[in-house]
Formats: sequence, structure tokens, C-alpha cells
Amino acid sequence: MIDSFKQVSWANSASIYEVNIRQYTAEGTFKAFEAHLPRIKDMGIDILWFMPITTISQVNKKGSLGSYYACSSYTAINPEFGTASDFKDLVNAAQALGLKVIIDWVANHTGRQHEWMTQHPSWFTQDAAGNFTERNGWDDVVDLNYSNQAMRAALIDAMLYWVKQFNLDGFRCDMAHLVPLDFWIEARTQLEQTKKLYWLAECEEVNYHQVFDTSYAWSWMHATEKVGKGQDGLHEVFNILHQYAEYPRGASKLFFTSNHDENSWNGTEYEKYGIAAKAWAVFTHTWNGQPLIYSGQELPNYKRLAFFDKDQIQWTPALPSLHEFYKTLLTARKQYPVLQSGSTFNLPTEGGVIAFIKQHQLQTALIILNVSEHKHHVAVTHEAFKGKFTNIFSGLSFEFNGNSQFELMPGEYIVYVKA
Repeated sequence: MIDSFKQVSWANSASIYEVNIRQYTAEGTFKAFEAHLPRIKDMGIDILWFMPITTISQVNKKGSLGSYYACSSYTAINPEFGTASDFKDLVNAAQALGLKVIIDWVANHTGRQHEWMTQHPSWFTQDAAGNFTERNGWDDVVDLNYSNQAMRAALIDAMLYWVKQFNLDGFRCDMAHLVPLDFWIEARTQLEQTKKLYWLAECEEVNYHQVFDTSYAWSWMHATEKVGKGQDGLHEVFNILHQYAEYPRGASKLFFTSNHDENSWNGTEYEKYGIAAKAWAVFTHTWNGQPLIYSGQELPNYKRLAFFDKDQIQWTPALPSLHEFYKTLLTARKQYPVLQSGSTFNLPTEGGVIAFIKQHQLQTALIILNVSEHKHHVAVTHEAFKGKFTNIFSGLSFEFNGNSQFELMPGEYIVYVKA
């Protein structure tokens, strides 16, 4: 990261919750979502990330409602969700609870009906015949032209609008690697003269950490999916984690078992991981990095949500079944810094079992995850595994002498911490 860019202190290992406003409630509005804030705060979430909330292009629109990611304006709010006043109220309510708010920023492209097109056609990429074009095969969008300095300035002004008008805390930048790195440097430099922000990139290009605080762990997720489907072992998972460990100091990775793309296009975490879905979720909260929870994962949600049409998440009247599961993990991360940023020692295991010990100052943690469909016995022999450890899920404490045996049923997980 460029020296002048320092990650805001509140973002260090912060947890993120992705909000799909359209599908979250029957109303699909900011006002209706606001009622869920206390529950999300109680779960232990730090940052709310809202999928794009701008107006959607009607030209080449997908489905009945269109894609969030094909905007017709960078500053107008989608009336489907409410008004600018409604969103400001929502941001204020979230921040009053101690939550931070970031929005999705789609800088690579717009929809095919954008307010800039008539006045500034040169701000978009065009073919030899003057037709608007894009390079990724998405027929509902058009690429922006980053060789045009006026377009760059207007896009930064639009980002600044959201920070000034709504006091936002940062941006999740869609397909960040498709946008020139020097634009992001320029944008962050200018915006942070107004407010220090958190920057999350949907990207796995290491050099983009010159600007971004956190980047996606896409490679890790794809490798774990192959494990879940029996297509590969854990070797590639650990290779990728080793690569992440070589990232520049201060760069963090976002770990997830689901998000809007995964859920809608590739399947729920239960389709990908089966009985090991919760064990992999435990990993995302205990390996160094930041965990992401997608709307409805706390239910749990077993269905793929439609992307371009209304498809409401079915909240039950009672507290979601996995609320306490995620609350336990998120609370433990805050209580035990070793889970956020400890030195990690992988333990030898067989089959589909991951086991590692973490140490940070005087704290030690043992994490064992059975991500297979078979019962496994795990021997843990390590000098650090001595003393009184507490199981974060049961609350029970046990004395260990550095040499112990564990039996894990399919999909079972164990997290012990000594403070």
C-alpha cells in the first residue's frame, strides 16, 4: 500500500455483512431493512456493505428488475429501495449502533442507458462505427473510457458525493482489477482529503494493494469448493494460503463461503460444501483475514436467490438458527486477538481435516475442522497446547498437556482458546 494510504483502525480484521436490499424483505426497501439492524449488530458485525443502490438501466435489462451492476446514474438512488432521505436515515441508524457503512462501487462499466451517454459519449468505449462496447461479454453494460480525464474526474466527483452527502465509511469496488490502478490511486488520494475510508477490492491482483486495504480470497474459495465436491484434496488450499501469507504487510484477504455471485450463480454454501459448510465458515473467522457473511446465511438459507427478479429471503419470526453460531465466532474474534492475527502453525492431519495452532502474545488457539464426510481421529502434539483452554462454542474449559486425541464427526469443528 502506498505510504500515504493507511487503513482506518476500525477496519483491522473487521467483519463484513453483505446486504442485498432487494431480496432482504417483502418491501425490499431501506426502511424495511432498518428493522434488522439491531439483530445484525447483536450478531457482532462491524461493517455493512450494500450492493449497488443506484438507478438501473432499462436498456438490455436482465430479468424483470435488472442488474444492480448496470447503473443508469452514479448519484441517483434506485426508487425501488426508497429515497435519498431514507438511505441517509439508514446510514445514520447503522452508525449510531456502531456499525460502519460501505457501498458497492461499479467503476468498470455502466448500464447501456446512462445519463452521461448523450452529453459525453467519449466517456465510454466505442467501436470503429461509434457503437458503445464492452470487453467481457456482458450485454447489459458498456465499459467506461479511462483514457478520458474528464470521465475520471466526474467518477471521482460521484464517489465524493456519497461520502459528503451520506457520510459513508468506504467502498467495495466491483471487479477492481478491470479498472486501471492509477485511477484508484487518484480516487483514494482525492477522497481521503475529505474522510479516511475503508477500501475493499473484488480482485486478487497483489499490486492493487497499493490502494486497497482488503482483497477477495477468490482462489481460496474455489479451491475449497473443489474439496467440497470431492474434486481435489487440501493441498491446493494450503498452497493458496501460503501465497496469501506472502502479501505485503498490512494487506488483508476477505474470506467467505457465500456472496451474491456465489449464491445466485454457483449455488449456496450447502450445495458447494455439504455437511462441511459450517466448518468452512469457522475457518473464515479463525484464519488471519476478514470474514464475510452474506444476507441470509444466518438463517441458514438453502436456496439460490434470483439475481434479476424479486426473490425474498424467508426470515422466520424467531431468531435465525445460525445467529448464535455466527455471534459466537464474531464475539470470540473480538475477545481473542489470536483468532484475528496470530502466528499460525499447521498441524499434520490425514484425510479431509484441517488443524492449526495460533499464537499471539499470551494467547493460544487450537482450531480443528473436519471438512470431510467421514469421521476422523486427530492427534495434536504441540508444546503450545498446554494449560487451560476454553471451547468457544460450549464454554467448557479443559486442561491439556500438549498431547491429545480428538474424534471429529463429519463436518464437526473445534475451537479452543487459552487467554
